[in-house]
Amino acid sequence: MNRFSPFNAISLTLGFAFLYLPMIILVIYSFNDSKLVTVWAGFSTRWYGELLQNEAFLDAAWVTIRVAVASSTIATVLGTMAAYVLVRAGRFHGRTLFSGMIYAPLVMPEVITGLSLLLLFIGIGLDRGIVTIILAHTTFSMCYVSVVVSSRLVSFDRSLEEAALDLGCTPFEAFRLVTLPIIAPAVISGWLLAFTLSLDDLVIASFTAGPSATTLPIKIFSAVRLGVSPEINALSTLMIAVVTVGVITASLVSKRASVRQQAEEQAAVRA
Repeated sequence: MNRFSPFNAISLTLGFAFLYLPMIILVIYSFNDSKLVTVWAGFSTRWYGELLQNEAFLDAAWVTIRVAVASSTIATVLGTMAAYVLVRAGRFHGRTLFSGMIYAPLVMPEVITGLSLLLLFIGIGLDRGIVTIILAHTTFSMCYVSVVVSSRLVSFDRSLEEAALDLGCTPFEAFRLVTLPIIAPAVISGWLLAFTLSLDDLVIASFTAGPSATTLPIKIFSAVRLGVSPEINALSTLMIAVVTVGVITASLVSKRASVRQQAEEQAAVRA
């Protein structure tokens, strides 16, 4: 039975058009020579040149990259540790509370998360800046990493670890030499997801950012309130290009790692 009917084809086309057509239009108009974003006046790359000379956007982009790299790295380490505990530790006292605290940011509104973190930073006397944004982004992105890594650990064959332990490895060496390389695609995926969430966040960053640290989404939102300029189209196009390259690279790395893992497992079975 062929389930791909004309209705499904039309629905799929409309769905993809709704998702990607606005981005395609944005990319096209980033090369518009006119200052009016709705009037086409010819092909030009002048706005990319002016964007590279805009110190405010460049400073905000540098802050955003620093925050995204730092918060995603910390969130990946903590999320992987939390996932390992939830999957391997079994039942222990306080497990329900621990898992609830890990997964709470998944369902918590960002406004509540940002406001609570703001009150926390004010209460402990921590000045808002890059550090507070990193802590905030680590808090809400760690749960996403934990979910991704947990799904991989659940299907992990523990006999491989047991074989490493029987051959003389310590538990840490077994994790480092056997478990971590196998779950590496999930860890990398979690890092990329945390990086993307940090790069895109506006609500939580607006609560935890200070005058000395303005992220790119906050800067774009502030500029759009005064009207959309061609520089914003150019900046958005560059962000789309960076994310696209990152996703393609991660897919290729994950695919290569998966193929290598399957080859190693088949070699081990034949041996």
